Amino acid sequence: MKGERIRMKGKRKHILSPIVFASQMNMQVGSLESWYQNMKYNFDEVISRKNTYSLKYDCAKEYGMPEDVLPMWVADMDFKAPPQVAEALQRVAEHGIYGYSKVDEKFFGTLEKWYANYFGRKVKREWLIQTPGIVFAIAMAIRGLTKEGDSVLIQRPVYYPFSSIITKNNRKLVNNPLVLEEHTYQIDFEDFENKIIENNVKLFIFCNPHNPVGRVWTKEEIVKLADICVKHDVKIVSDEIHSDFVYPGHKHIVLSDIAPEYEKITITCTAPTKTFNLAGLQISNIWISNEEIRKVVKREIAKTGYDEPSITGIAACQAAYESGEQWLSQLKIYLKDNLDFVKDYLKNHLPEIELIEPEGTYLIWLDFRKLGLSDEEVDDIMIKQAKLWLDSGKIFGSEGNGFQRINIACPRIILEEALNRIKDAFKR
Repeated sequence: MKGERIRMKGKRKHILSPIVFASQMNMQVGSLESWYQNMKYNFDEVISRKNTYSLKYDCAKEYGMPEDVLPMWVADMDFKAPPQVAEALQRVAEHGIYGYSKVDEKFFGTLEKWYANYFGRKVKREWLIQTPGIVFAIAMAIRGLTKEGDSVLIQRPVYYPFSSIITKNNRKLVNNPLVLEEHTYQIDFEDFENKIIENNVKLFIFCNPHNPVGRVWTKEEIVKLADICVKHDVKIVSDEIHSDFVYPGHKHIVLSDIAPEYEKITITCTAPTKTFNLAGLQISNIWISNEEIRKVVKREIAKTGYDEPSITGIAACQAAYESGEQWLSQLKIYLKDNLDFVKDYLKNHLPEIELIEPEGTYLIWLDFRKLGLSDEEVDDIMIKQAKLWLDSGKIFGSEGNGFQRINIACPRIILEEALNRIKDAFKR
């Protein structure tokens, strides 16, 4: 079939028929064949990241891991960014002057077009604040919108920096645990409202798409949450960094766009960094329509001494949003194929390990509880025998006990090697 050539570059063994693959991606077979013909990017290419100051590949010893461990933990991708990004950075480098920088109307126009095309959003220039990262922005919101001792609510198991920036800023962490029902995580709305009332919660940090459980929350679910927050005067920080990675059959809903009363209480956090693999360039785009909240967050940012974003971050962000759409479209098909490979592999070789099938993100949540092992035992086997570095579920909160998070944004041959290591270690 057409496209076999791109799969075989990485010695792939998992090849879908055009009809099956097209149906999974909501494509006509003819359009799939056309996609194969126009395939420009080789995501099967294995690129060494050793000795590149990589947190993922160069810091094993520092984190207490064997130096020959295969890292599948931190949420960056093992793919080159779109070539237009490298070209933009090369132009910056060749210019030779790397002074203070600031975005202009052309930059905003690029963002405006992206959000309009992808999400039907209408954003305004004055809403935009840029920070080096979303965790930084959330910390500024916590410091500006709450005071020490105030309660901040999250939904665990969730991205672990949420917990640390709450407690390290001397705020009270309140948890509305997600509930796993029939292989899908759900929200306990009654508990959500009770926790807000009982703890006088001031701020809610919302994760959509959710990291690590992969839920893409529906409009109905978001409305229930937001209505409760409006009712009890709770501000919302909506972390939507994974919004560009949603699988077929699901749709990302921007919380602040649903209703004006939600927009007034919400800080929407976005970035090109997950989408285009730009995390090291330190740039995020934070949208706050409420002028008073925006002033408060800006004031907190000013206290840190952070002023302008870097010229490299600006150039990369603009190039990615201007010219990276085709790259992203092909990447998402590759990731869906990787996800299907994991599903089939577990079914055929490791049926004791259950995949919590994601609706979004490239971070996969695996349930090891049927093995009857403790977290420490699973971690020990994973690290010492499989020589594999995943994120242990317990770091996402006690609700993650018995789980592991694996990053599938890598060439197929690496993903297959990781799964083979798991199989061999646990069967042994």
